[in-house]
Amino acid sequence: MRKIIVQMSVSLDGYFEGPGGDISWHQVDDELHEHFNAELRTMGAFLNGRTTYELMAAFWPTADQEPASPAPVKEFAAIWRDMPKIVYSRTLDRAEWNATIVREVDPDEVHRLKAQPGGDLALSGAELLATFARHDLIDEYRTYVHPVLLGRGRPLFPIRDERTQLRLAESRVFGNGVVLLRHERAVG
Repeated sequence: MRKIIVQMSVSLDGYFEGPGGDISWHQVDDELHEHFNAELRTMGAFLNGRTTYELMAAFWPTADQEPASPAPVKEFAAIWRDMPKIVYSRTLDRAEWNATIVREVDPDEVHRLKAQPGGDLALSGAELLATFARHDLIDEYRTYVHPVLLGRGRPLFPIRDERTQLRLAESRVFGNGVVLLRHERAVG
């Protein structure tokens, strides 16, 4: 069975974006980008909300055509274009680049999607993460903690009444100081 995997960057104080949607504090160098590419090329699909999809679609379809783009950027552009995408949106009329629009997160449909053959499913976007968490659909969290304190912004994890027990499955420190914390659902 495929897993739903959250893969998101976060500041040390828990924000996925700073004030005004600022993500300029992300420290994605070639080493980290190559790691992202290695992880994401094995996925079966990207699960995005509208905002994340639109941000990605505004840049990645042609990012590899820019001569100055580093090799990891060019590689990810091809990964992104070719990867099936499910875009959860009530308002988006159409989506390109191998994307399908789904209007609502239906837990039964997500379970059927997980039962299909293929690679795991990469979930990104804080609002979509909150919805999947509310329905208890997330199997693994890969948080990339960047060595910065933002002080304010949008928190990655919304306030919840339920506790979710996790198990640390891996940690890794990258040369730029970013730390990967990979947590899986605790069993039992």
